[in-house]
Amino acid sequence: MFAWLRRRRVLREKQRLERLHLQLLTAARDLQRNGDIQGFAAKTAEAAVVEQQLERFLAEHGLTAAPSR
Repeated sequence: MFAWLRRRRVLREKQRLERLHLQLLTAARDLQRNGDIQGFAAKTAEAAVVEQQLERFLAEHGLTAAPSR
């Protein structure tokens, strides 16, 4: 009966992880452009951790990695 609610929660979590990953990559890009290579490496590592979380989440829920808009 409330499958739509569960589905909506899953999709919102997917969107949250995708947004966080994109924000981290954008911040890493900006750090690299400003010459802060150590900061770039740290942000890229954070983005990789979030990407792994996203992949694990998608595998658990049987979703695809296509961006949701």
